[in-house]
Amino acid sequence: MTPDVIVIGGGFAGLSAATALAERGVRVLVLEARPSLGGRATAFTDPATGERVDNGQHVLVGAYRETFAFLRRLGTEGDVHLQRNLTIEIIDRAGQRSRLACPALPAPLHLVAGAMRWNAISWRDRLALRGLRRVIGRASSPKSPTHASENVRQWLVRHGQTPRLIELLWEPLAVAALNQSIDEASGEVFGGVVSRMFTSDRRDCALGLPRKALDDLYANPAREFVEHAGGEVRTNAPARVAVDDGPAVHVRDEVLTARAVICAVAWYALPALFIDRPASLAPIITAAEATASSPIVTVNLWFDRPVTGDAFVGLPGRAMQWVFDKQALFGDESSHLSLVSSGATSLVVRENREIIDLALEELREALPAARGANLRRAVVVREKRATFSVAPGQPVRPPTETPVPGLFLAGDWVDTGLPATIESAVVSGHRAANAVLHRLAGRLKAAPPYNLE
Repeated sequence: MTPDVIVIGGGFAGLSAATALAERGVRVLVLEARPSLGGRATAFTDPATGERVDNGQHVLVGAYRETFAFLRRLGTEGDVHLQRNLTIEIIDRAGQRSRLACPALPAPLHLVAGAMRWNAISWRDRLALRGLRRVIGRASSPKSPTHASENVRQWLVRHGQTPRLIELLWEPLAVAALNQSIDEASGEVFGGVVSRMFTSDRRDCALGLPRKALDDLYANPAREFVEHAGGEVRTNAPARVAVDDGPAVHVRDEVLTARAVICAVAWYALPALFIDRPASLAPIITAAEATASSPIVTVNLWFDRPVTGDAFVGLPGRAMQWVFDKQALFGDESSHLSLVSSGATSLVVRENREIIDLALEELREALPAARGANLRRAVVVREKRATFSVAPGQPVRPPTETPVPGLFLAGDWVDTGLPATIESAVVSGHRAANAVLHRLAGRLKAAPPYNLE
């Protein structure tokens, strides 16, 4: 097959771009350096249990419109359990269990109404939350004053949010969305997250959890989609790009050319992707090299009995901020729990045994049923460069189009206006596909380009 477009990288960004192009009749070749697809959102088989285990628990939000469009294209949208309204089960540091459940009211009134019945907070906290509309309005207004050096905690305090609300509601959401401490991450970036989640559509702030391992949710179906459309997907295919006379892709001893190339690798892999460090791409490469990363640590625990009936529970104020019950999600007999620590800078450097002991201690303090259960297996998964940093002062993120004709960028680090989320990756993939369609318009027997967002 002679491809029209080469996509380098088989994660959410690359596969969303590839399938969007394939859907329009474009012949696509996907190259992935690893033995399997998925990038930083993939799964592996645990050798002891035989289970497919995600390399980290990924949570989707109803506002992820491009992600759900991608899953609809693959026919797997139904494999995500999406709440009808935002509902969060929380166990605070004192062991008090409560539930924030938002009723069927227009947003953001549903959050305010839910808070009115939330027994974990005081009336002072409830009154502070009533200012949510003003918070959202200021976050989304282009005329709002900028506070570029402000972190998330400072942003929340400036908008009148109380310490209790910050601890129980805003910090867990912020750390999950930004994968960084609220004392480090940008308040301006979190403001953008808030404005996208708390819209007039209640679905936008609902949380969604995959019912399948990530490779079965999107990676394997995307491969089938591209191949069914006449394209090709190669794994174990490390690529490098030369840009002297237009982009040419080197895969071992083979040199491949196409009408367009989409580089959809992680920001930290981008500098090594290019041969001879082309001067035209120097600002992008320099920015990628200077961008800091933030880690995620996931502790997978298998018990001899169920210890919680909830699909997920928030554990604010702890090292492990969330616990997910795979039995509730997948509907099998597993007693498998995944405990997630986002922004895990201090945790990622510890020994496995120490991390497991900490996770067990926090779990048993929060869930009494876990105290009498026997631990059968524990697996720690580290993603040291899970996401790029969104701290103030980080380098400017690049656009989709590059100075090299026919060369485009995709990946969550591309300037989508979003933090390092699945949605940012898919938005970038769709934008890259759209840019390629515009470039190829008139050269292919494909439908005219259209706006994929």
